[in-house]
Amino acid sequence: MSKIRKNMGLFVLCLVFLSAVCVFGKGQYVYAQAEDDVILEGIYMGDIDLSGMTAEQAKAAVAAYIEELKLRTVTFGAVDGHYAMVTAGDLGLNWINPEDIDTAASLGKKGNIVKRYKAIQDLKHGNKNFDLMLNFDMEAIRTILAEQCTEYDVPAQNATLTRENGVFNVIEGQTGKGVNIEESLNVVYDYLTNQWDYEDTSIDLVIDVTEPKGNAEELSQLNDVLGTFTTSYSTSSPSRCKNVENGCRLINGTLLYPGDEFSTYNTIKPFTTENGYYPAGSYLNGKVVDSIGGGICQVSTTLYNVVLLSELEVTERNNHSMIISYVDPSMDAAIAESAGKDFRFINNLNHPIYIEGITEGKQITFTFYGVEERDPSRKVRYESEVLSTTRPDHDDIVASSSQGVGYINVQSAHIGYKAQLWKIVEENGVEVSRDVINKSSYKMAPRTATVGVNTDNPDYANRIQAAIASGSIDTCKAEAAAIKAEMAAQAQQQADLEAYYQALQQQLLEQQQQQLQQQQVPSEQPAQPMP
Repeated sequence: MSKIRKNMGLFVLCLVFLSAVCVFGKGQYVYAQAEDDVILEGIYMGDIDLSGMTAEQAKAAVAAYIEELKLRTVTFGAVDGHYAMVTAGDLGLNWINPEDIDTAASLGKKGNIVKRYKAIQDLKHGNKNFDLMLNFDMEAIRTILAEQCTEYDVPAQNATLTRENGVFNVIEGQTGKGVNIEESLNVVYDYLTNQWDYEDTSIDLVIDVTEPKGNAEELSQLNDVLGTFTTSYSTSSPSRCKNVENGCRLINGTLLYPGDEFSTYNTIKPFTTENGYYPAGSYLNGKVVDSIGGGICQVSTTLYNVVLLSELEVTERNNHSMIISYVDPSMDAAIAESAGKDFRFINNLNHPIYIEGITEGKQITFTFYGVEERDPSRKVRYESEVLSTTRPDHDDIVASSSQGVGYINVQSAHIGYKAQLWKIVEENGVEVSRDVINKSSYKMAPRTATVGVNTDNPDYANRIQAAIASGSIDTCKAEAAAIKAEMAAQAQQQADLEAYYQALQQQLLEQQQQQLQQQQVPSEQPAQPMP
């Protein structure tokens, strides 16, 4: 009996609890109302009141608010008072917590009865606010900073020199200012995601200041000749001469500060007619062919020898594919755009270096000016050593059907070499060191002839083919010259014959005209009287 009373007591207690849960507020509030599909009173997302909305309506309301935010103006402060104005939408603004709307809609409606009751009671005492969580596209921000804000950057300009009539003039440098894109990106993102009040706003970007290198006092010391070297291009074609002079012009006046690396290719490119270059002979696959900028390697080779004499650090040097004539083996430095060859060096000294380039009398001279810190008793020189030679043992003859019979183009043979360059240092006239600084290999190339074979004359065709079969370029040259002379003689005979017939035709025409004129002249005899 006591057990029954105990169970009845628990049952009554549960009824009382359920009554308390289901009845509250002003008048009767039936719990079944909490099962409606609308969001309860007092629930917000950010500043947006979601009360009475379904989940879908609430999401639409927040999405519409986001679209309004995308129109807000964000102004970026760039260099020297300049600015770039964009919208929040341009920066990739998006809403990242729409799932919290579903949580808001289920508040007071899901979970056990105690949890529901507690949620409803909490709303009676204060609103429930879900954070409006926004995000931005980092790449979109980075792109805008790079494309719209850096256009106002002021690059640093180092102090530099000009040299006129043997006198240096200093041009002072300029402080550089520029947007630090990565640091500015972090500043913009942090502000927009943590501090933005959803109104039009301005953000100052991070500006880096770069001080120029050099000053008048430092540059006024560059009076010592560290090294000078000259090569001749007196036998070059007019186009090759222009290329050498143009390359020298582009390098002349370069100032290298300590630690700067100089790239010959980057300084003299592109090899185009617009940049002052002409077609001239250059090496390609063991042959000499015309290319835009042919001969430019004489510029880099001359520069290489000055670098050696100045004892700077060479970071890239390539020898030519075949030997050249204007310096000894292993003293050359090739430039080849297609092969990726460059000549590079670093100013590893304690002071700036000024490069002067001069072309005069078909000679190119480079001189490096700086501050000489080497001991006056120290002398450096370089010696080329040929390790081996390979001489051509045959001729190459190529028959060309695209050229008429009588045509022949001969390219000289090139001896193959293996060589190395010694650096020899003397102090007070005594040799203190001798080191190999480079090794070079130059290809052998036989004498080559391109012989024209295109002709309708069987006799000429047989004769030139026989010459080619002999394997002798000299025989081909003699036969081509003979055929060419015969063709010229025949052409002259034909021209003389045509001239003769033209003169004869003109003579006959003149005779006909004279006869016609005589027939048209009236008789001057007096009339006879009638019998």
